[in-house]
Amino acid sequence: MAMHGTLTEEIVLQDTDGSGGPPARSDDGGERAPGGKPRAPRRAYFTALSLGLACIVMFFMSLTSAFIVRKGLGGDWQPIELPRVLWFTTFVLVLSSFTVERARRLLAQNDVGGYRVWWGITTALGLIFLVGQYTAWLALRAQGVYLASNPASSFFYVLTAAHGAHLLGGILALLVVGLRRWSKAAERRTTAVDVTSIYWHFMDGLWVFLFLLLFLGR
Repeated sequence: MAMHGTLTEEIVLQDTDGSGGPPARSDDGGERAPGGKPRAPRRAYFTALSLGLACIVMFFMSLTSAFIVRKGLGGDWQPIELPRVLWFTTFVLVLSSFTVERARRLLAQNDVGGYRVWWGITTALGLIFLVGQYTAWLALRAQGVYLASNPASSFFYVLTAAHGAHLLGGILALLVVGLRRWSKAAERRTTAVDVTSIYWHFMDGLWVFLFLLLFLGR
């Protein structure tokens, strides 16, 4: 979960320069803020992102291993009928990967207006996904399926909640990047957009994996 704060803080730190002139350079080639404090180079943000994603992978792989092992331990595993809304939310999240990539490419072409439109669409799709996941929980509750009903339902709630929390961190990053003024920090905006886009694509791929695990591993 620490990835949420780290990613958002990195993005915020990229826009700390209020001056209109070109950024100063440190001896190692990195930028310096007006006060002389060196800024982290672009590659540092991608290194931090890679480490964060590696931690997330290990976390979800441990849950996946527990899911597989627990399913084979005894006869108390009762498969649950996955709510149909999950097919819709999966489509929405996959679609959001295309919209965030469209936004990133438009920014690379210096089409700031188009970038903002598609970035906003991505943010909206992320929120729709979370609402859809909550709707799936309500559908299960209506069937009398709760967190403690049986091991299968427990893993469903835990896996979807864990992914939802990490995706919420991505939505916060989308909002920070989309709402911040970048008129004097275009280069840092590009880095922020690239980092956030990679994280968003990762969350998309992770959900597809979890959905298949829940669907095929019932």
